[in-house]
Amino acid sequence: MKFGLRLRGGLLATLIMFGAPVFAPVGAVFVSSSALAQTVQSISVEGNRRVEVETIRSYFKAGPGGHLDQGAIDDGLKALIETGLFQDVKINRGAGGQIVVSVVENPVIGRIAFEGNKKIKDEQLTAEVQSKARGTFSRAMVQSDTLRIAEIYRRSGRYDVRVTPEIIEQPNNRVDLIFTVEEGAKTGVKSIEFVGNNAFSSYRLRDIIKTHESNLLSFLASNDIYDPDRVEADRDLIRRFYLKNGFADVQVVAALTEYDPEKKGFLVTFKIEEGQQYRVGTVDFRTSIANFDPSTMRSFSRVNVGSLYNVESVEKSVEDMQIEASRRGFAFAVVRPGGDRNFDAHTVSVVFNIDEGPRTYIERINIRGNTRTRDYVIRREFDLSEGDAYNRALVDRAERRLKNLDYFKSVKITTEPGSSSDRVVLIVDLEEKSTGDFSVSGGYSTTDGALAEVSVSERNLLGRGLFAKASVTYGQYARGYSLSFVEPYLLDYRIALGLDFYQRTQLSNSYISYGTKTLGFSPRLGFSLREDLALQLRYSVYQQEITLPSYLANCNNVQTLPDGTPNPAFNPSPAFANLNGIDLSSTSGLGCYSDGEASLPVRKELANGKTLTSALGYSLTYNTLDNNKNPTDGLLIDFKQDFAGVGGDVTYLKTAADAKYYQSLVSDLVGLVHLQGGVLTKVGSDLRMLDHFQMGPNLVRGFAPNGIGPRDLNPYGTQDALGGTKYWGASLELQMPFWFLPKEVGLKGAVYADAGGLYDYQGPTTWSVTNELTTPRNSNCTPSTISPGASPGTCTGLIYDDSKVIRSSVGVGLIWASPFGPLRFDYAVPLTKGKYDRTQEFRFGGGTTF
Repeated sequence: MKFGLRLRGGLLATLIMFGAPVFAPVGAVFVSSSALAQTVQSISVEGNRRVEVETIRSYFKAGPGGHLDQGAIDDGLKALIETGLFQDVKINRGAGGQIVVSVVENPVIGRIAFEGNKKIKDEQLTAEVQSKARGTFSRAMVQSDTLRIAEIYRRSGRYDVRVTPEIIEQPNNRVDLIFTVEEGAKTGVKSIEFVGNNAFSSYRLRDIIKTHESNLLSFLASNDIYDPDRVEADRDLIRRFYLKNGFADVQVVAALTEYDPEKKGFLVTFKIEEGQQYRVGTVDFRTSIANFDPSTMRSFSRVNVGSLYNVESVEKSVEDMQIEASRRGFAFAVVRPGGDRNFDAHTVSVVFNIDEGPRTYIERINIRGNTRTRDYVIRREFDLSEGDAYNRALVDRAERRLKNLDYFKSVKITTEPGSSSDRVVLIVDLEEKSTGDFSVSGGYSTTDGALAEVSVSERNLLGRGLFAKASVTYGQYARGYSLSFVEPYLLDYRIALGLDFYQRTQLSNSYISYGTKTLGFSPRLGFSLREDLALQLRYSVYQQEITLPSYLANCNNVQTLPDGTPNPAFNPSPAFANLNGIDLSSTSGLGCYSDGEASLPVRKELANGKTLTSALGYSLTYNTLDNNKNPTDGLLIDFKQDFAGVGGDVTYLKTAADAKYYQSLVSDLVGLVHLQGGVLTKVGSDLRMLDHFQMGPNLVRGFAPNGIGPRDLNPYGTQDALGGTKYWGASLELQMPFWFLPKEVGLKGAVYADAGGLYDYQGPTTWSVTNELTTPRNSNCTPSTISPGASPGTCTGLIYDDSKVIRSSVGVGLIWASPFGPLRFDYAVPLTKGKYDRTQEFRFGGGTTF
């Protein structure tokens, strides 16, 4: 027997009824009240195989004296049917007033199978249906399961789905249950419109919501699939966005959805009533609690007079004040914000009322839905526990922390009454999601060439909240591997312990003549000082060495070896000797540079072999960005220092600061101000060239990697960039969307101007080991004095350019938030540059995960 249903456009097209109504089973015989007026001595049961006789009899409740009346018989009949154990139940009158209950038991399900399902796995469907193998077969349950399967496909955007259950009878009253699925095609969102939005364009609002329109690349994502829950969540996102920007009266009246058969997709329209925009007029603090000074809460307020009214700032202020009051011993203090609108002045007077709340305690914290994540991983996100005073601010903070873990699809914390009026039970409802990732990444840039990476990571290892990642990188100029592990709660404190082990190999390319091999290990501790302020302490120990092709470090043109004997490899051509003024009969020679050797500091690092660096450092990060991936507003400041010299072969103090400020301007334009700077300070021993800052397009676009700053000027060498101990940079950028393109394409443009400088090389300038450069650079040595034809004895030290000229450029960029990962194309033209800088006007970089 087959029975099925068909869903189109989210509407139930056909419902097949299974069997007869439960309130009137076929074949049931109702005994007349006159026949049952006699005393019933016993109840006999027929047809049962698995269900015990006494179990069936227990559903008939006798009245006083052991008699059964008509009501008791009816109730027993209904109760037996509602168990779902029987296909049919009949009640007949036997001889001598006996009641005979004849039952036909439901079959037992032997197996459950799914056919035709390609997009959703059997395991997911098995977990969702209520019918289970070796369980009792119920037609009503099968009908419910059929609808549930269709609903699962609807949530994945397949509204044209057909689910047909099939029952295959087997011996011994068993059946096999087969669900045949015709999945149909995806039903996407063809258009998203906004009505009533005047302050913000539709283009800007599409950035806020999670639902996107379908496009040519939609097959790489799923946010274009119509999901009513997602659309409803988008309503709240739009409302929250307006509330953050001063629109205290905003209402997202409706999210209208309509299926268009011609477009074979949904049309979504959000209706918005913006109201007017408010600024903060005054901020006041009041309390009814004795011995509590409300003015002391002013430092915990994030609401400032004159700023746009921001509901998130109000909420965070309430949370901080309530927690602070609790720390001061007012455990039941409740902070309630209020606001009086001045419609003429367009201002809101904010008042924080601090009052004594009800004396309520937490009786229990019940956690539901965590099948994999351990209870303690969830409980440690709470700053309160059983027996503590109930504090709604701390509960809200815990809910936000649980969501930020990214272990769960949904998190909801509610309260239920406890065992007494002053007790509450916290109910934590969770829905877990996959936390493991396997990715194959690829990319290409003008700096690093082609690059591929394979990585495996787990954010919730063994359900204990641990993070682990292993990755292998192989590219044209960069190769290596890394292992990372993070324990977010070290010794049950809110301190994150991270361990990183890595090996990197950088090959020589068109920008540097040498390669480097680095093997390192770095433990770190992370502290969240506030939601917008984080501190990291770290220790780094790594071994580094330089690699060079032999022809860049052979020094064949040294006539005399260190022991005083002639160099048998010295054999410059007469033409070369005449051009450079070399007297072939003398022993002075021109040194290693004559046949194209690498720069002196490079060869010195090569001769030093492997170098061990041991450094302590810290980073302080302040982050108020509205979106870390695509920011439009907020400030990001990163300040870090590293001190090398805790053992090892290197000593220095390196300081760097980086600040980015984003500000939304008119018509969806976003302004960016980027400032950066750094200082490398010599401590004790000499600085290595490898410890210096190396700059290029990361400081001023339009220049090649390692294209800025001090450079070896010897015309016969590789003229390597030497780096500097000081740098600064400033950039102004204006990002704008392409309004003529659909938002879902993810393209926007940028225009910018950069300026910066790198200078003050303090690395090695002389080296006596090769018997070639034994004295400091002569003060008369200039780039002109080492041109072809110069006397070889004039300049015996490293000749380099270290001018403090300001480098600047202007350019345009194309930014693409593509399904293949973030891509950026830049074309910049240098306006000012050093005489020996190297430029690169076009630059491209990006990658993907697939």
